[in-house]
Amino acid sequence: MSFFTKDLLINFLFILLPLFLVQMYYLLKYAKQIDWLKNWTIAIFPILSILLCMLFPVDAVIVPDRYNIDLRRIPYILGTLYGGAGFGTFLLVLILTIRFLIGGVGFYVTLISLPILSIPLFIIAKKYLAMSLQQRIIASTLISLVGALLAMGVSIFVFDIALPTFLWIEFVCLDVIGTLVITVLWEAIRTNLSILKRLVKAEKLEVVSHLAASISHEVRNPLTASRGFMQMLGEDEQNPIKKRYLSIAIDELDRAKDIIDDYLLFANSAPERPEQVDVGVEIQHVLQIMKPLANMNGVVLPPPSLLHGQAKVCGERKKLQQCFINLVKNSIEAMPNGGKLEVKLKKSGETVTVEIHDTGCGMTSEQISRLGEPYFTTKEKGTGLGTMVSFRIIHYMQGKVHVKSEKGKGTCFSIELPLCTKTAPKID
Repeated sequence: MSFFTKDLLINFLFILLPLFLVQMYYLLKYAKQIDWLKNWTIAIFPILSILLCMLFPVDAVIVPDRYNIDLRRIPYILGTLYGGAGFGTFLLVLILTIRFLIGGVGFYVTLISLPILSIPLFIIAKKYLAMSLQQRIIASTLISLVGALLAMGVSIFVFDIALPTFLWIEFVCLDVIGTLVITVLWEAIRTNLSILKRLVKAEKLEVVSHLAASISHEVRNPLTASRGFMQMLGEDEQNPIKKRYLSIAIDELDRAKDIIDDYLLFANSAPERPEQVDVGVEIQHVLQIMKPLANMNGVVLPPPSLLHGQAKVCGERKKLQQCFINLVKNSIEAMPNGGKLEVKLKKSGETVTVEIHDTGCGMTSEQISRLGEPYFTTKEKGTGLGTMVSFRIIHYMQGKVHVKSEKGKGTCFSIELPLCTKTAPKID
């Protein structure tokens, strides 16, 4: 094995090392529930790879003095594709700064080739995460090939860097193959992370499910009886202080009953008698129910102009209503100082999508990732059970929930449900 190959393989190990650290990071953050590890810290790993690759390039005996050959483009390309154009700009400035400090003709090669490569890279980065797995692997590999050929072309034709042909071929092949391998490994890590998140959430939901199943309907009977007697006492009570205390006690009993109802609904959120439900009709019914709450909060509701008759899904009417009530109620309560609620209904192929968009306080990416967990809520007096129940109902209807939010600008819940066909989908 030549020194050239050995040094490039050492560069490749410098890229693999941070990947293993990423895997450990995810295990600590989600499996061990270490909250002080923030999502932005993941950006350290491509930066670390770039620094190591540039500080330990191919031995200067093999290539012209201060013309460094390394695999810095691999973490740069993948960091930009997965982190976005903003993070890619930071990595570009970092590489150019380090290369300027090293000096030599290699800086000018980088100054010309890397910004040119960044133009298509930034464009692709905007849609990269929306691509399929196969498309992502192909895109990153092709960009790496273009980047290696571009650097080689600038070196040979602009600066007349004389290297043996087989070394250029070896460099291009290792760069492209390295990008392919790292992309596959990174996708495997992302898949493992997704599975890990679901497992952690499933464990929590299983505990809550067992607890909900153990709560008997008898618990509500003494609450109902106590509420009735308190209400009777409140009607006859003349002392305003005692009357206020009784009113507070009744409100708290109602609150306890609502929590129990949410638990019981969570334990049995699968449709008992699936039927065809018109989504447009149910949403309008929910908006009518939530109109008083919206008026109290100064929230403007959308006009009744949703699609009817052509957007039918298979499920249980009452539970679908409960799902929409919880989500609309959350959106209204996220706008305590007033705002505008938008509800849109869209049909596409075999699915119908309901978008509920508010102009409230919004959420961080970490808060979005925890939505649907028991007892997680962004409200001061919330329990998180309403959102958990809604997500559970959508899951049993074989639907999907997508959440987009920006702190201070609002949140959009997008609920995607399969339309009813002649053969109703199996609900498990």
